[in-house]
Amino acid sequence: MITVEEARSLYEGADPIHDFSHVLRVLALAERLAEMEGADREIVRTAVLLHDVSRPADSDLALTAAEETDHAVLAGREARRILAGEDPAFVDAVVHAIEAHRFRNNIEPQTLEAKVLFDADKLDAIGAVGVARAFAYGGHLGQPLWGPVSEGYRPGQNNDEPHTAHHEFHVKLKHIKERLYTSGGRRLAEERHRFMVAFFEQMAAEVEGRR
Repeated sequence: MITVEEARSLYEGADPIHDFSHVLRVLALAERLAEMEGADREIVRTAVLLHDVSRPADSDLALTAAEETDHAVLAGREARRILAGEDPAFVDAVVHAIEAHRFRNNIEPQTLEAKVLFDADKLDAIGAVGVARAFAYGGHLGQPLWGPVSEGYRPGQNNDEPHTAHHEFHVKLKHIKERLYTSGGRRLAEERHRFMVAFFEQMAAEVEGRR
């Protein structure tokens, strides 16, 4: 089994949005959800600690669409290597949870443990922390602070429209609450979702001079 300190070393040089602080926040949420839902805590804990191990280093943030889509699968592959020698059924369960944790892919969580990891990871993307992460990531990539979102906007398909945290809210963040799998995750998402929606409404009003 992997310890927290062993996992910490695997995230050296990670970008500030997917660094080990993110892992620890997800771990706290996942352990809470695992207890609420009756999931196997060891599978959940191991999957959380390894779920972002194959994200690029801070200096390599400019990902291609294929690389970004594949990061969960790559992390699962790396987790299988790290866990070599453990019980194969345990490893398979951990790897599936990691591969299925991504919002933008077609791997559906099939186990309770995979659903717990998915929900915990997504809860860290909404609420006050989620707002902070969205703007931190945008600033890190040199994105504008704000921009209007055109109807039908899709990342990478509107080349003349810079992607901002506001765009990320409309494309992904506001839909997360509806995508969660566990009853506990959905309950925890309610307050975070309300705060996030209110924040973006307030910021839009301030940017437009209405408040």
